[in-house]
Amino acid sequence: MENSNLEEQKYLRAKKKVKSIKGFYVHLAIYILVNLFLILTRVFSEDGWDNFWQWQTYNTALFWGIGIVFHAFNVFGMNFLLGSNWEERKIKEMMDKDKKEFWE
Repeated sequence: MENSNLEEQKYLRAKKKVKSIKGFYVHLAIYILVNLFLILTRVFSEDGWDNFWQWQTYNTALFWGIGIVFHAFNVFGMNFLLGSNWEERKIKEMMDKDKKEFWE
């Protein structure tokens, strides 16, 4: 009975995690589509490519992009950038490097 409850809790946690990952990818897809539309709209306006290099063309993408980064950290955690065992791999790499330099 207790094992069944534990399995159900694991399933619910996994389902919640998958739903949050799916939500992030939907958010990212909407971000790309909307910002692509906004940039192309400004480029194909009266001023053409002169608008392409103006701040107003990218401010939505920049600030919304900051929100996307925070959403990614919320969903994936810090492992998103460095990986789950980055510190251990880096320590081992530096120890191997020191060992190699010591014997050369």
